[in-house]
Amino acid sequence: MPSVVVCTWSAGRDTLTGGDEEALTIGRQVCAGLDADLRLLAVGGLADGAAGRAAELGAQAIDTIDDAKLGEMSADVYVEALSQYCAAKKPELVLFNQTFDARLIAPRLAQRVHSGIVMNGVGLEARAGLDPDTEHEIQEDHIAVTTSAFGGDTRTVYALHGAETYIVCLNDNACLPEPAPSATSPQTESFTVDLSGVEERVRVIEKPKAEGPKLEDAAIIVAGGRGLEESGNFKLVQDLADALGGVAGASRPIVDDGWADAAQQVGLTGKITKPALYVAAGISGASQHMVGCSAAKTLVAINTDSDAAIFKHARFGIVGNCLEILPELTRAVKG
Repeated sequence: MPSVVVCTWSAGRDTLTGGDEEALTIGRQVCAGLDADLRLLAVGGLADGAAGRAAELGAQAIDTIDDAKLGEMSADVYVEALSQYCAAKKPELVLFNQTFDARLIAPRLAQRVHSGIVMNGVGLEARAGLDPDTEHEIQEDHIAVTTSAFGGDTRTVYALHGAETYIVCLNDNACLPEPAPSATSPQTESFTVDLSGVEERVRVIEKPKAEGPKLEDAAIIVAGGRGLEESGNFKLVQDLADALGGVAGASRPIVDDGWADAAQQVGLTGKITKPALYVAAGISGASQHMVGCSAAKTLVAINTDSDAAIFKHARFGIVGNCLEILPELTRAVKG
């Protein structure tokens, strides 16, 4: 029977991540059209609370790959472990939550197992026969993958057919996790891999030290861009974030200039966030930045240019100088 596999790595976690839950929800939906089993693959061991949550989301089986070399994230080792699994199990579809690590591993896995791969997925659907939504006629059953393109400004649909396995990386804001109509009782099976001949080609000399809440987990983010004019003014962003009980973020240009730390970067090459409130101060709204904040429930934009692209995405907009407006907002919040 064909299978759809949601891949996760649980080192240092006590349950599934939000992105894993969304991938299981989408996987369950496409399984119905493919008449396939939904499986969770936990690489590096199964987190304590993962099995119960996977059952709630409809996983019919849980596979685990545990090896001493999988204790920490190592791309070469993880790719080898996953390629051995895919060669043995031959899943029809492998789904990843598109984290930084997944973006590193999934394309290499696709090359190793000669699989097609699609990134930035936001939806999946099993379709039968002719595809009415594209210009190309597909005279066979296929999987339609809807992806986010141009920073979320548009959608593109890819039709997957004719190969043994496909890999899709899903944006972590692709959907809201939904429990299955009835919880399953998945059986857990251990899959053994041989990693004895694998040596990691990149060694981590010193790990970065993260302090405070993670940007991608923040409910409130205040982010600054080039409109801050100089590095010392990033403090205005930090002050408002502190007053709101949130986290300070930054656009790539000011990170590149050294005004903010790389861990604070929001966007395509930074963090993908989905806060309840996102305040963009002095940010133009380039598509690369909007990838990282377009899932915000409420976006507030502050910019001197009334035609700035950021205002197309904002629920509330303030046309003005953020250097003047940020201190006033901070004072208002503090009362």
